[in-house]
Amino acid sequence: MTAILSATAPQLGADVPVERDLILTDTDFARIRDLIAQRAGIVLTEHKRDMVYSRIGRRVRQRGLTHFADYLAELERYPDGPEWESFVNALTTNLTGFFREAHHFHLLAEHFRGRRGPVRVWSAGASTGEEPYSIAMTLVETLGDSADIRILGTDIDTDALARARAAVYPEKQVRMQVSSAWIQRFFLKGTGDRAGLVRVRPQLAGRVRFEKLNLVQGSWPIKGSLDAIFCRNVMIYFDKAAQARMLERFAPLLKPDGLLFVGHSENFTQLSKHFRLRGQTVYTLA
Repeated sequence: MTAILSATAPQLGADVPVERDLILTDTDFARIRDLIAQRAGIVLTEHKRDMVYSRIGRRVRQRGLTHFADYLAELERYPDGPEWESFVNALTTNLTGFFREAHHFHLLAEHFRGRRGPVRVWSAGASTGEEPYSIAMTLVETLGDSADIRILGTDIDTDALARARAAVYPEKQVRMQVSSAWIQRFFLKGTGDRAGLVRVRPQLAGRVRFEKLNLVQGSWPIKGSLDAIFCRNVMIYFDKAAQARMLERFAPLLKPDGLLFVGHSENFTQLSKHFRLRGQTVYTLA
Protein backbone atom coordinates (compact mmCIF):
# COMPACT_ATOMS: atom_id res chain seq x y z
CA MET A 1 0.00 0.00 0.00
CA THR A 2 4.28 2.61 -3.53
CA ALA A 3 9.65 11.74 -0.85
CA ILE A 4 11.42 14.56 0.74
CA LEU A 5 13.21 16.63 -1.87
CA SER A 6 16.43 18.48 -1.12
CA ALA A 7 16.20 22.15 -1.96
CA THR A 8 19.68 22.03 -3.49
CA ALA A 9 19.79 18.54 -5.05
CA PRO A 10 16.31 17.24 -5.90
CA GLN A 11 15.97 13.47 -6.34
CA LEU A 12 12.70 12.14 -7.67
CA GLY A 13 11.12 9.77 -5.17
CA ALA A 14 13.93 10.04 -2.60
CA ASP A 15 13.36 10.88 1.08
CA VAL A 16 16.14 13.29 2.05
CA PRO A 17 16.18 16.35 4.32
CA VAL A 18 14.70 19.60 3.03
CA GLU A 19 14.88 23.17 4.28
CA ARG A 20 11.73 23.77 6.33
CA ASP A 21 9.89 26.60 4.56
CA LEU A 22 6.52 25.36 5.91
CA ILE A 23 5.36 24.60 9.43
CA LEU A 24 3.60 21.31 10.12
CA THR A 25 1.82 21.76 13.43
CA ASP A 26 0.63 18.95 15.66
CA THR A 27 -2.93 19.87 14.66
CA ASP A 28 -2.05 19.67 10.94
CA PHE A 29 -0.41 16.28 11.39
CA ALA A 30 -3.38 14.94 13.35
CA ARG A 31 -5.79 16.13 10.63
CA ILE A 32 -3.70 14.48 7.92
CA ARG A 33 -3.64 11.23 9.89
CA ASP A 34 -7.42 11.34 10.32
CA LEU A 35 -8.11 12.17 6.67
CA ILE A 36 -5.91 9.41 5.20
CA ALA A 37 -7.31 6.88 7.69
CA GLN A 38 -10.87 7.78 6.74
CA ARG A 39 -10.19 7.83 3.00
CA ALA A 40 -7.78 4.90 2.55
CA GLY A 41 -7.53 3.09 5.89
CA ILE A 42 -3.82 3.95 6.17
CA VAL A 43 -2.53 4.35 9.72
CA LEU A 44 0.29 6.91 9.98
CA THR A 45 2.46 6.67 13.07
CA GLU A 46 4.47 9.51 14.59
CA HIS A 47 7.68 8.41 12.90
CA LYS A 48 6.07 9.15 9.51
CA ARG A 49 5.95 12.86 10.33
CA ASP A 50 8.94 13.80 8.13
CA MET A 51 7.50 11.81 5.23
CA VAL A 52 4.17 13.60 5.63
CA TYR A 53 5.90 16.99 5.75
CA SER A 54 7.76 16.21 2.53
CA ARG A 55 5.03 14.69 0.44
CA ILE A 56 2.07 16.82 1.50
CA GLY A 57 4.30 19.89 1.70
CA ARG A 58 5.03 19.42 -1.98
CA ARG A 59 1.29 19.48 -2.71
CA VAL A 60 0.87 22.61 -0.56
CA ARG A 61 3.52 24.42 -2.61
CA GLN A 62 2.16 23.18 -5.93
CA ARG A 63 -1.26 24.54 -4.99
CA GLY A 64 0.31 27.94 -4.34
CA LEU A 65 -0.45 27.81 -0.60
CA THR A 66 1.75 28.60 2.38
CA HIS A 67 0.04 26.68 5.20
CA PHE A 68 -0.87 23.03 5.62
CA ALA A 69 -4.12 24.14 7.27
CA ASP A 70 -5.26 25.94 4.10
CA TYR A 71 -4.56 22.85 2.01
CA LEU A 72 -6.44 20.57 4.40
CA ALA A 73 -9.37 22.99 4.54
CA GLU A 74 -9.53 22.81 0.75
CA LEU A 75 -9.66 19.01 0.88
CA GLU A 76 -12.44 19.06 3.46
CA ARG A 77 -14.37 21.71 1.55
CA TYR A 78 -14.49 19.53 -1.57
CA PRO A 79 -14.83 15.89 -0.39
CA ASP A 80 -15.24 14.69 -3.99
CA GLY A 81 -12.64 17.02 -5.47
CA PRO A 82 -9.76 15.89 -7.70
CA GLU A 83 -7.10 16.87 -5.16
CA TRP A 84 -8.02 13.88 -3.00
CA GLU A 85 -6.41 11.59 -5.57
CA SER A 86 -3.11 13.48 -5.30
CA PHE A 87 -3.37 13.49 -1.49
CA VAL A 88 -3.81 9.70 -1.34
CA ASN A 89 -1.13 9.08 -3.98
CA ALA A 90 1.32 11.21 -1.98
CA LEU A 91 0.86 9.13 1.17
CA THR A 92 0.94 5.72 -0.50
CA THR A 93 4.16 3.73 -0.24
CA ASN A 94 5.17 1.77 -3.35
CA LEU A 95 7.99 -0.55 -2.36
CA THR A 96 7.98 -3.42 -4.83
CA GLY A 97 10.09 -5.38 -7.31
CA PHE A 98 10.02 -8.38 -9.60
CA PHE A 99 9.84 -11.72 -7.74
CA ARG A 100 10.01 -10.07 -4.34
CA GLU A 101 9.82 -12.78 -1.65
CA ALA A 102 10.81 -15.39 -4.22
CA HIS A 103 9.55 -18.39 -2.22
CA HIS A 104 5.97 -17.29 -2.99
CA PHE A 105 6.53 -17.76 -6.70
CA HIS A 106 8.11 -21.19 -6.24
CA LEU A 107 5.04 -22.24 -4.24
CA LEU A 108 2.72 -20.69 -6.84
CA ALA A 109 4.38 -22.72 -9.61
CA GLU A 110 4.15 -25.96 -7.62
CA HIS A 111 0.51 -25.31 -6.74
CA PHE A 112 -0.51 -24.95 -10.38
CA ARG A 113 1.81 -27.45 -12.05
CA GLY A 114 -0.24 -29.83 -14.18
CA ARG A 115 -3.49 -27.88 -13.70
CA ARG A 116 -6.15 -27.65 -16.40
CA GLY A 117 -8.71 -24.94 -16.93
CA PRO A 118 -8.63 -21.18 -16.39
CA VAL A 119 -6.48 -19.57 -13.71
CA ARG A 120 -7.58 -16.34 -12.05
CA VAL A 121 -5.35 -14.37 -9.65
CA TRP A 122 -5.82 -11.03 -7.92
CA SER A 123 -2.87 -8.83 -6.96
CA ALA A 124 -4.50 -6.55 -4.38
CA GLY A 125 -1.52 -4.21 -3.99
CA ALA A 126 -0.28 -4.07 -7.55
CA SER A 127 1.68 -0.83 -7.19
CA THR A 128 3.77 -0.22 -10.33
CA GLY A 129 3.10 -3.68 -11.76
CA GLU A 130 6.13 -5.78 -10.89
CA GLU A 131 4.15 -8.21 -8.71
CA PRO A 132 1.34 -9.04 -11.19
CA TYR A 133 3.81 -9.36 -14.05
CA SER A 134 5.92 -11.71 -11.90
CA ILE A 135 2.78 -13.78 -11.27
CA ALA A 136 2.05 -13.84 -15.01
CA MET A 137 5.58 -14.94 -15.91
CA THR A 138 5.50 -17.71 -13.31
CA LEU A 139 2.16 -19.07 -14.50
CA VAL A 140 2.98 -18.90 -18.21
CA GLU A 141 6.29 -20.67 -17.58
CA THR A 142 4.48 -23.32 -15.52
CA LEU A 143 1.34 -23.85 -17.63
CA GLY A 144 2.46 -22.85 -21.12
CA ASP A 145 1.67 -20.05 -23.54
CA SER A 146 -1.77 -21.43 -24.42
CA ALA A 147 -3.03 -21.54 -20.82
CA ASP A 148 -6.03 -19.39 -19.90
CA ILE A 149 -4.41 -17.04 -17.37
CA ARG A 150 -5.96 -13.77 -16.22
CA ILE A 151 -4.58 -11.53 -13.49
CA LEU A 152 -6.23 -8.48 -11.96
CA GLY A 153 -3.94 -5.88 -10.42
CA THR A 154 -5.51 -3.22 -8.20
CA ASP A 155 -4.15 -0.30 -6.23
CA ILE A 156 -5.39 2.97 -4.78
CA ASP A 157 -2.44 4.94 -6.23
CA THR A 158 -3.35 6.11 -9.73
CA ASP A 159 0.20 7.27 -10.50
CA ALA A 160 1.53 3.80 -9.73
CA LEU A 161 -1.19 2.19 -11.86
CA ALA A 162 -0.27 4.38 -14.84
CA ARG A 163 3.30 3.09 -14.62
CA ALA A 164 2.02 -0.47 -14.28
CA ARG A 165 -0.09 -0.16 -17.44
CA ALA A 166 2.86 1.30 -19.35
CA ALA A 167 4.85 -1.85 -18.39
CA VAL A 168 8.18 -0.07 -18.95
CA TYR A 169 11.03 -0.52 -16.46
CA PRO A 170 14.73 0.34 -16.17
CA GLU A 171 16.74 -2.47 -17.73
CA LYS A 172 19.26 -2.37 -14.88
CA GLN A 173 16.50 -3.01 -12.32
CA VAL A 174 15.03 -5.88 -14.31
CA ARG A 175 18.41 -7.56 -14.86
CA MET A 176 18.96 -7.58 -11.09
CA GLN A 177 15.61 -9.28 -10.42
CA VAL A 178 14.78 -11.44 -13.45
CA SER A 179 16.84 -14.22 -15.06
CA SER A 180 18.39 -13.56 -18.47
CA ALA A 181 16.31 -16.31 -20.06
CA TRP A 182 13.07 -14.81 -18.77
CA ILE A 183 14.10 -11.30 -19.82
CA GLN A 184 14.60 -12.60 -23.34
CA ARG A 185 11.26 -14.41 -23.26
CA PHE A 186 9.06 -11.83 -21.58
CA PHE A 187 10.61 -8.39 -22.27
CA LEU A 188 11.45 -6.17 -25.23
CA LYS A 189 14.64 -4.11 -25.09
CA GLY A 190 14.37 -0.40 -25.78
CA THR A 191 16.44 1.35 -28.45
CA GLY A 192 17.13 4.96 -29.35
CA ASP A 193 15.52 7.29 -26.82
CA ARG A 194 14.24 4.16 -25.04
CA ALA A 195 17.72 2.72 -24.54
CA GLY A 196 18.22 1.52 -20.98
CA LEU A 197 14.56 0.55 -20.66
CA VAL A 198 12.66 -2.67 -21.25
CA ARG A 199 8.96 -3.27 -21.79
CA VAL A 200 6.88 -6.30 -20.89
CA ARG A 201 5.95 -8.11 -24.10
CA PRO A 202 2.33 -7.45 -25.15
CA GLN A 203 1.56 -11.19 -25.08
CA LEU A 204 2.26 -11.23 -21.35
CA ALA A 205 0.99 -7.75 -20.50
CA GLY A 206 -2.31 -8.63 -22.15
CA ARG A 207 -2.97 -11.20 -19.43
CA VAL A 208 -2.90 -8.51 -16.74
CA ARG A 209 -5.61 -5.88 -16.17
CA PHE A 210 -5.14 -2.95 -13.83
CA GLU A 211 -7.90 -1.12 -11.97
CA LYS A 212 -8.07 1.48 -9.20
CA LEU A 213 -9.52 0.03 -6.00
CA ASN A 214 -9.82 1.33 -2.45
CA LEU A 215 -9.71 -1.77 -0.26
CA VAL A 216 -11.39 -0.14 2.72
CA GLN A 217 -14.23 1.70 1.02
CA GLY A 218 -17.21 0.57 -1.01
CA SER A 219 -17.77 -2.68 -2.86
CA TRP A 220 -15.16 -4.70 -4.66
CA PRO A 221 -15.99 -5.32 -8.35
CA ILE A 222 -14.36 -8.75 -8.12
CA LYS A 223 -16.07 -12.06 -8.72
CA GLY A 224 -15.33 -15.18 -6.70
CA SER A 225 -13.59 -18.41 -7.71
CA LEU A 226 -10.12 -16.93 -7.53
CA ASP A 227 -7.21 -19.34 -7.48
CA ALA A 228 -4.98 -16.99 -5.52
CA ILE A 229 -4.92 -13.57 -3.92
CA PHE A 230 -1.69 -11.66 -3.38
CA CYS A 231 -2.08 -9.02 -0.68
CA ARG A 232 1.49 -8.57 0.46
CA ASN A 233 2.70 -5.77 2.71
CA VAL A 234 -0.60 -3.95 2.32
CA MET A 235 -2.54 -4.75 5.46
CA ILE A 236 0.36 -3.68 7.69
CA TYR A 237 -0.77 -0.12 6.98
CA PHE A 238 -4.26 -0.80 8.42
CA ASP A 239 -5.42 -1.27 11.99
CA LYS A 240 -6.46 -4.70 13.30
CA ALA A 241 -10.18 -4.08 12.76
CA ALA A 242 -9.65 -3.16 9.11
CA GLN A 243 -7.40 -6.20 8.64
CA ALA A 244 -10.06 -8.51 10.06
CA ARG A 245 -12.75 -7.03 7.79
CA MET A 246 -10.53 -7.47 4.77
CA LEU A 247 -9.81 -11.12 5.54
CA GLU A 248 -13.56 -11.64 5.99
CA ARG A 249 -14.07 -10.31 2.47
CA PHE A 250 -11.19 -12.28 0.93
CA ALA A 251 -12.49 -15.68 2.09
CA PRO A 252 -15.59 -16.03 -0.17
CA LEU A 253 -13.60 -14.93 -3.22
CA LEU A 254 -11.21 -17.88 -3.09
CA LYS A 255 -11.73 -21.40 -4.43
CA PRO A 256 -11.64 -24.12 -1.74
CA ASP A 257 -7.97 -24.79 -2.51
CA GLY A 258 -7.14 -21.14 -3.21
CA LEU A 259 -4.10 -19.44 -1.70
CA LEU A 260 -3.69 -16.11 0.08
CA PHE A 261 -0.17 -14.68 -0.07
CA VAL A 262 0.76 -12.01 2.49
CA GLY A 263 3.91 -10.08 3.37
CA HIS A 264 6.89 -11.36 5.32
CA SER A 265 5.99 -9.30 8.40
CA GLU A 266 2.27 -10.10 8.38
CA ASN A 267 0.66 -12.83 10.50
CA PHE A 268 -3.10 -13.28 10.64
CA THR A 269 -3.37 -16.69 12.32
CA GLN A 270 -5.04 -15.22 15.40
CA LEU A 271 -7.04 -12.62 13.49
CA SER A 272 -9.33 -14.68 11.27
CA LYS A 273 -11.12 -18.01 11.62
CA HIS A 274 -11.37 -18.24 7.83
CA PHE A 275 -7.70 -18.96 7.11
CA ARG A 276 -5.03 -21.35 8.30
CA LEU A 277 -1.31 -21.10 7.67
CA ARG A 278 -0.10 -23.38 4.88
CA GLY A 279 3.49 -22.24 4.53
CA GLN A 280 5.73 -19.24 5.06
CA THR A 281 3.28 -16.29 4.88
CA VAL A 282 0.88 -18.32 2.71
CA TYR A 283 -2.64 -19.13 3.86
CA THR A 284 -5.43 -21.38 2.64
CA LEU A 285 -9.07 -21.54 3.67
CA ALA A 286 -9.65 -23.15 7.05
